[in-house]
Amino acid sequence: MKKDIFLCSISNVSSGNCAEDCAYCTQSVHYKTGVETYKTKPIPTIVQEAKRLKEFGTLGFCLVTSGRELDSQKCDYIASIAHALKAEKLDLHLIACCGRADLDSLRYLKNNGIDSYNHNLETAQSFFGKICSTHTWEERYQTCQNTLKAELGLCSGGIFGLGESWDQRIEFLEALKSLQPHSTPINFFINNKALPIVQNTISRDEALECIAMARGYLPHVRLMIAGGRELVFGNEQKDLYENGVNAIVLGDYLTTRGHTPQSDIARLKSYGLDIATTCH
Repeated sequence: MKKDIFLCSISNVSSGNCAEDCAYCTQSVHYKTGVETYKTKPIPTIVQEAKRLKEFGTLGFCLVTSGRELDSQKCDYIASIAHALKAEKLDLHLIACCGRADLDSLRYLKNNGIDSYNHNLETAQSFFGKICSTHTWEERYQTCQNTLKAELGLCSGGIFGLGESWDQRIEFLEALKSLQPHSTPINFFINNKALPIVQNTISRDEALECIAMARGYLPHVRLMIAGGRELVFGNEQKDLYENGVNAIVLGDYLTTRGHTPQSDIARLKSYGLDIATTCH
C-alpha cells in the first residue's frame, strides 16, 4: 500500500456567532454549544500557525470564516492573510472557506493569492431541508459552480451520519461527481448535546462503506478524511487508506481537537505511507 498522503490544516480565522441554523454546526447562534467566538484572528497568529504546521509537512492551509457569505469585508481580510502568507514563501496551497460566494468575489480572492475555495454540499439535495432552513442546497451548489467559473480549485464534500438514507448518500455523491472537485473532505457527524440532530455515532463498518463508495464515485479526487476521523476510527486507521483515502486534515478542526500532528504522522509512517511533498 504505497501512496503519498496529502496533509491539509485548518485555521478557524473567524469563529462562532453564525446566524444560519445548520443543525450539525457548533458555530450557529441558534444552539448554545459554548464554542469560542471571535470576529477575526490576528494575521500574525495565523502566519505562525501556518509556519508550525508547514514544519510537519502540511501543504494545504484552509482559512475558514463563520457566517453565511463571502462579503467585501471578508474578501479584504482573506486577501490580507493570503498576502502575508505568500510573503513568507511557505509554498502552501491556500484555501478559503467563507460561505456563499458570487463570481466577482471569488475572482478577487484568486487575484489575491487564494488557490482553492471550499464549499461543502454537506448532504443530498432531498435531505438538506431537514438540517437547515436559513439557506438552500441549491445556493451551495451555485457557489461551487461559481468557484469553477472563477478558475479556482474546488474543494467540496460533506458529512455522513446526519440521519440521511443510503439512497440520499448516493444522491449526494452523484451531485459531487457532477461538479468534479479536485478535493473532497469526508466528515462524520460528531454528537453535541446542544445540537438538534440526535444520531448515534456512525459505525466503523458503515463509515468505511461510505468512504469506499465516495472513492467509487470520485475516482480521481483527493479524498480527504476530516472531522470525526478520531471518533469513529480511534488509533486504528489503516482501513481508511486501503479504502481510498489519500489526504487528511492534520491538527485541529474548526471547533474540535484532533490528534497531534506528531502522532498522525507517526501513524501514517507505521502503515508504510509517505507524506506528499507537492500539491500535484
